[in-house]
Parts: sequence; C-alpha cells; structure tokens
Amino acid sequence: MPAKNRIWLVGTFAVLILLVILAIGSAVNAVKSMQTVTAVESLEKALRGTEAPIDIAVPTETASAAPSTVPADTTSHSVSAFYALLSELPTDDALTSHPGYNRDYFNAWIDADSDGCNTRAEVLMMESNVAVSTRGTCTVTTGSWYSAYDGSSTTEASGLDIDHFVPLNEAWVSGADTWDAATRVQFGNDLGYDYSLLAVSASSNRSKSDQDPAEWMPAQRDYYCDYVATWISVKWRWGLSVDSLERLALNSVLEQCSGFAIDLPEKANVVTGAPSAEEPVPPSDGVLDPNYGTCSIAQANGAGPYRQGVDPEYDWYRDRDKDGVVCE
Repeated sequence: MPAKNRIWLVGTFAVLILLVILAIGSAVNAVKSMQTVTAVESLEKALRGTEAPIDIAVPTETASAAPSTVPADTTSHSVSAFYALLSELPTDDALTSHPGYNRDYFNAWIDADSDGCNTRAEVLMMESNVAVSTRGTCTVTTGSWYSAYDGSSTTEASGLDIDHFVPLNEAWVSGADTWDAATRVQFGNDLGYDYSLLAVSASSNRSKSDQDPAEWMPAQRDYYCDYVATWISVKWRWGLSVDSLERLALNSVLEQCSGFAIDLPEKANVVTGAPSAEEPVPPSDGVLDPNYGTCSIAQANGAGPYRQGVDPEYDWYRDRDKDGVVCE
C-alpha cells in the first residue's frame, strides 16, 4: 500500500478513537449530572412537605463537592463525632401519638441551688460579656449579650429570651412525655450542659417557636453548623428521638461542615414514669401570659406581682402558696 494511503488510514483511525473517547466522557458527565439532579430533587421534595420549609443550603453538586453557602468551621470536634451521636438517636415519625403537652410540666424557671437567682438569671449572668446589673433579689437588668440566632447585640436583658435549644414541646413529642416529673424539671432548667439554654433576642426565639431544624434555621448562616451540632447534642444528652425529615435536615447541614465550636455532651439522668399526682396543675383557664409567657420574664420587664380580684393577669398563673398573689 502506498505510504500516502497508509498515513490517511492511520489518521482516520486516530480521529475515530478520539471521537469514541469524547463520547464516553460526555456520557459519564451526563450520568453524574442526572445523579445530582435526582439527589437535589429528592431532598427538595422532602423539604417541601413541611409547612415552613427549612432554609438550608441544598447541595447543587455531587456529595463530594465543597459547599459555599455554609462556611467551614475548623474548630475542635470532628463531624464524625456528631454523626455518631445522631446515629444513636431513635426515629419516631408518630408525632401525633404524644398528646397532653403542657409547658408547666417543665417548671421553667426554678432556683435550683437556692442562691436567689432562677435559671433565667443564671443563664443571663453566664452569657453576658460584662458583669451584669441586677435589681431586687436577682432580676438581671443590664449586661452585654450577643444573640447567635440573628447576630444582634443588646445591653438590656428585657429584650432577651432564654431559649430551650430543643423546645419543650419538641422534647415532649420526642420522648419527654414518658419521663417522670423530676426529669422534666431538670430538662426545663438544664444548667449541666452549656448549650441546652441560650440567651437570644426575643424576636428570633419567637420566630423559632417549637420548630425543629427541618422547619426553622437561624438567620445567621455561619451558625448553621454549630446549631445542628447543638441540637443533636441536646437530643442525645436526654435520649430524645428525631423524625425522618428532621434527620434528613440535620444530615444535610452536617455534610457541609468540617468542625464545631461546641463541646460534646454528657448523658443526663433520665427517669421514666407515668404522669401522677405530682405533676404541676396547669393554670385554671389554660391560658399563659400572652405578653411575657412566664413570671420571670414579666418580672424582668417590671411587671407583677398580680393580685387575685385586682389584676386580670392573676388568672394566667398558678398561685402555688394560695395567698392570692402570683409573680411575687
């Protein structure tokens, strides 16, 4: 065969091989793209099932890609530690099978160490960046606080709520309905783990309400990693369950994190027991104070005491000592 023809045949063969390689590469990329779209659509479909969809970053690339919406946190504890805690939490999707919740069962706030300062005051003092000012026995009035949920700062305690990181109602439907009365009170006033209770702006706490991370996440996106790690930690500490959508949301954020600024928890002492006569009795009309929610918050804002037959607010609270005065 003439040399010219051989060169032409070799060139043609080389072009064909190149075209085959390009076709294979294109097919592989197409498959990867389809996998990514399927994963994202699956997650978005699940999240759309909630009344208030979670505001988290949905992955837009393959799972191994580095996200840009949740900043990496390069502090002490590894992601694997919190994955391990999450894996130990039982799943419970029968949320409607836990009726009977009442906030008063958790008795927030108490003065556990009898030093004159209730749990709210203790948290405010611990989390203030400066020495606090108080009035009366131990009502904290001023200090310096940073609200991790929305990034706001304040010097006025009256603008802060003490948030149960895992809300009381959420705890109830996650297993607290099986606890004895003493365990519920311990949960409602948990000073044994620094992250169980958090001073945050009243507006952000009421925005959160009793929603889990599948329904609500804080406005501060750089707090996402620590937020879900704390949620997992508190649930693990108290042996609480998660529902399937909640677990999906927690995993979705965890996979975008590299470390956390919080400490791992220790197990709390949880005692189960059927409700009994020792359970606190709800207010007679079943209505909580619509302005403040608790006596301690009312007092922090200069309200109270409320007297029977004089102040309509009296009917919003239990008169434990039956002296005709509440929030005293």
